[in-house]
Amino acid sequence: MTSAHTSTQPLAVDIAIVGGAMAGATLALGLAKLSATLSRPLRIALIEAHVANNNHPGFDARSIAVAHGSVFELTRLGIWPKLQHLGTAIENIHVSDRGHFGMTELNAKPLGLDALGQVVELAQVGKVLFEELAKSSVSLFCPAKVTYIQAQQDGHLLSLDDGTQLHCQLLVAADGANSVVRQHLGQPTEKIDFDQTAIVANITTDQAHQHWAYERFTQTGPLALLPMSSASNSFKSKSFESKSSASKSSATPTQSRFSVVWALPPAQAHELVNGDKTEFLAALQQAFGHRAGRFVDVGQRVSYPLTLSYMPRPVYHRCIFVGNAAQTLHPIAGQGFNLGLRDVVGLLNVLEQAFSAHQLTNSSTQLDVGSSAIVHQYLVDRQADRDTTLSNIEFLVRGFSNQYWPLVAGRNVGLRLLSWLPPLKRPVAQTAMGWR
Repeated sequence: MTSAHTSTQPLAVDIAIVGGAMAGATLALGLAKLSATLSRPLRIALIEAHVANNNHPGFDARSIAVAHGSVFELTRLGIWPKLQHLGTAIENIHVSDRGHFGMTELNAKPLGLDALGQVVELAQVGKVLFEELAKSSVSLFCPAKVTYIQAQQDGHLLSLDDGTQLHCQLLVAADGANSVVRQHLGQPTEKIDFDQTAIVANITTDQAHQHWAYERFTQTGPLALLPMSSASNSFKSKSFESKSSASKSSATPTQSRFSVVWALPPAQAHELVNGDKTEFLAALQQAFGHRAGRFVDVGQRVSYPLTLSYMPRPVYHRCIFVGNAAQTLHPIAGQGFNLGLRDVVGLLNVLEQAFSAHQLTNSSTQLDVGSSAIVHQYLVDRQADRDTTLSNIEFLVRGFSNQYWPLVAGRNVGLRLLSWLPPLKRPVAQTAMGWR
């Protein structure tokens, strides 16, 4: 899976992508598709530290919600048809405020859609994406780590831990929240700590999910349930499935699986993630209620602190940061991957437009894909969507994790208005689906 380069001269590429998880792999495949339309194909390198398996930090056994807008973009890139069989449709979303009267629903059918989004398990997706990368024109360096980056006037010189050196015109950092590229280049981030910890686990219920997803706002923070495929139809992941769950080869026809993300105060999260399984299920049932049925089993529980971190300027000299390398979101609205994918699509659009304009000039020179004009255009194009999403996420977290009574009353009236006045749902649904 590793492309070796033993020459004493650096391997010259047009674009080097550091990080091959969801954002990086998707960008590489999108660039390969764009490259096929050009008179001179792009030289693309993808550097990834881990082989795509259950232990890959970007392709572990978590599930994510791929919004309808993201499914559309992935289809346009030719990627979703390869992943479609892995998806579980979200046809309806139930939103409620525990202990209060506020609740509403978002439904696909009134919008003329089959689904509001799809739930996929990252471990399965990673395997498929790497299979597609192996068949593409992308030079894949995996497993390989970046050990040094030297910024130069015409690009960046990258040194890898296997001795390979690469020179690229454009460097794309897609290497996650703890971006090595960002650290090497000394770029700052802003961070908002919400003093919450998320517990992530897969659970089994005693009734079918019927393609419903749930977002419930509790006194400790948001609690989300995403519908999943039955265990018999999915790639088994050891890291999130308990032995007791695995022994049941699959959920029965009247049962189903959900992916749970539960925000809690750090001390309470620590107690529940390490405590008895029965006690965890009882606490989860009390916080959520019985709308999804009775919770009968849970796989391995993991936790991580919830913050919102972002780069004020996700660009640098001949370098663009995308996905979690540029911003890491609170999971309250499930927008992390979807915003990252819009970063990827935004970069692809900027490059496609630049190549089209360059061809119109009939110039004999090659387009400099790392030019300041391209990097700046990406920054301008992404700023509004990025700023709006970051602001919305912070507003939702603070507004729905707060028990100050005027805020409680206001949000509950808002949820009820959505139920009483269906036309108000459309803009909310459009935002949730990643439509711009």
